[in-house]
Amino acid sequence: MTNGPRLIAGFAAAALAAAVLPMARAQTPPAAQPCPDKNLMYWQAFPPGGESDISARHQQVVLKKKCPAIDTVIQYKAGAGGALLWSQMNTLPGDGYNVGGINLPHMVLQPMEGNVTYKTDDIVPVYWYHYTPDALVVPEASPIRTFADFVKAAQASPGKLNLGGSGLNSANHAAHQRLNAAFNVKTTYVPFKGTGDMTMAVLGSHVDGAMSYTAFAINNKGKVRAIAVAMDKRHALLPDVPTFKELGVDWVDGAFRGVGVPRSTPPEARRRLAELFAALNADAEMKELAARSGFELVNVGPEGMEAFMRERTRVYQEVGRQMGLGK
Repeated sequence: MTNGPRLIAGFAAAALAAAVLPMARAQTPPAAQPCPDKNLMYWQAFPPGGESDISARHQQVVLKKKCPAIDTVIQYKAGAGGALLWSQMNTLPGDGYNVGGINLPHMVLQPMEGNVTYKTDDIVPVYWYHYTPDALVVPEASPIRTFADFVKAAQASPGKLNLGGSGLNSANHAAHQRLNAAFNVKTTYVPFKGTGDMTMAVLGSHVDGAMSYTAFAINNKGKVRAIAVAMDKRHALLPDVPTFKELGVDWVDGAFRGVGVPRSTPPEARRRLAELFAALNADAEMKELAARSGFELVNVGPEGMEAFMRERTRVYQEVGRQMGLGK
């Protein structure tokens, strides 16, 4: 396989693998955190059933065991690939009890296109808690059994293969662009509101496959087949699936998920929320749930947030320019 255009091959892999993830994991979460004294309103930017929802449900379960007197009330404000919630984040009460799910690279790429009403700096992240690597998947019933089969089919009928993904100008959208360029194929991207909405289309073979995440492949094992993953090494739960590195492209990338707050939230309330989500990440049950679902836990809190966001914004703005955004 060819490495494809050099500008695509350099998307975010080196910075992600060599700098960001080690930095994120190096931060040590606190051993314990006092419980909130009121219920948390946890706003989701994507519909039920996707990776963001699954992770929020994991957090809900663990927080209830840690803090039985309070509830995590999960609310959905889904639309526009997450932009509906993010454009309204600063209208929520800044009381320290309203938090919203946030995603990278979505929050950098969408404002670059200019069709959303928020800017990256409008969002106030307080904690990034996990990362999901990119994965190319097909329905289990697909005649495409291997990545070589996929390339052969794509080259035989340019533009015919349809690949679903979560949102426009999202991690999935960027990965799709990269896939086409790096392997010299032409496939068509079909955006859905979120992974939950995309799932039925993939399982029903209404699309030929999806540019999604390892978590999607793992949570739908037996119904979909992963044929390549964007990791340094093969995933322990997908041992037969080659990495893009093995296929000739230096591609280690995916999506980060975290929580943000309205800008009016006081610094002390932001700190308490960061410590709470760090404590959840440090919980043994959370680690087990994350591993079982294919999530890679990371811990980026207040002490590393500025540097993390500066570096991620720089990298994803470069990605966006390569996608033709920001012109």
